[in-house]
Amino acid sequence: MIDIITGTDQIPASESRGGAKLVVGTLLIAVAVAAAGGAYWLKTHQKPATVVDPQAIVAAVKAADTQWSKAAEAHNILDVMSFYAEGASILPPNAEMVSKTPDMRKVWTDMLTPATTLTWTPGNVEVAASGEIAYDQGFYLMTTKVAKGKPALERGKYLTVWKKQSDGSWKAIADMWSSDMPAAGAKKK
Repeated sequence: MIDIITGTDQIPASESRGGAKLVVGTLLIAVAVAAAGGAYWLKTHQKPATVVDPQAIVAAVKAADTQWSKAAEAHNILDVMSFYAEGASILPPNAEMVSKTPDMRKVWTDMLTPATTLTWTPGNVEVAASGEIAYDQGFYLMTTKVAKGKPALERGKYLTVWKKQSDGSWKAIADMWSSDMPAAGAKKK
């Protein structure tokens, strides 16, 4: 009640305490509801923990690399190119880095002539802790038939960085190789 003469509220003390209890109770309920809602939101919006299985990744990368080698051995440029991720780069020996798909295709077309046989074998594969990136080191053998005499043989090594794609496949994002043979015209040590 309001006292008309003084202009102040005249609420009996017993009613005032009950109102305060109601306000405090309402606030406690509001806090509890907000906390429960926040916990529910976190539970439904957090990504589940990803379990990285390095052995499975090593097997997947080696399998992809082996299939890639078979595509090269079959001179199937389209299949060879399918092992590169979008935005990948090739770092060929004695040449500039190549990042555009038509230029990458040209590198492979020039290398995989009808007279050339190329195979490689994956070796060591290392996997990042995140399970999103891996690299493998391996060895290649390239044989080129010549008009007369023995075929030319080149042995070498390679390093390929692989990235897990959104569909779960593994594709190369960086690929480089170099010969173990002395450069043409170089003196043997």
